[in-house]
Amino acid sequence: MHKGKFWAVLAVPLLAGCDGGASALSPAGPAAQQIATLWWAMLAGAGLIALLVLVLTALALWRGPRPTGERGWIVWWGLGFTMSVLAVLLGFALWTGERMIARGDGAMQVQAEAYNWGWRFTQPGPDGPVVTEGILYVPAGQPFDIVLTSPDVIHSFWVPQLGGKMDAIPGHRNVHRLQADAPGRHEGLCAEFCGLGHAAMRFEVVVYDPAAPPAFISAERAP
Repeated sequence: MHKGKFWAVLAVPLLAGCDGGASALSPAGPAAQQIATLWWAMLAGAGLIALLVLVLTALALWRGPRPTGERGWIVWWGLGFTMSVLAVLLGFALWTGERMIARGDGAMQVQAEAYNWGWRFTQPGPDGPVVTEGILYVPAGQPFDIVLTSPDVIHSFWVPQLGGKMDAIPGHRNVHRLQADAPGRHEGLCAEFCGLGHAAMRFEVVVYDPAAPPAFISAERAP
């Protein structure tokens, strides 16, 4: 293994401790929690496979060449062990993805229009729909669906602390189920390169207490 790659692999556990508003390993909702769990499971699976390879390499160097049953090593360890790990990870990933699918259960819907280069949200309010630019207000502890559209190119909606990514595709509606556990603020961004303004295409999610929603939600109406 190249020396630079070796140290990069060793640094992964340290990097996992990084925290921040755009960290997928600091989940603040059930979907993000499942994704973070899947990430750690994938890291553990990759670590087991890497450990097996290192152990076999060390044995080969220490014991030297000797006749062995190559077929057994290839079938049981090379294929059996790695395929078992990958099968478990695939099943976990499918289970996680199925639980994030939007369902017709009456959850609040927010219309999110991604355009070059910004975000326009239309969300329900007691006195009518509310339109905001670059900021999304959602209640804590309640699931909500983001209905994604785009009038120009493909964008991607991503709030790392709340869930996974979902593309906004011209001429198509994608629905993304999310939920925030507690009041707070979370960073969101476009995760699909969409042009010169892509780097600045960010937004903020403000999670409020359902018992005390922001005053403007009932005072401001969409044009």
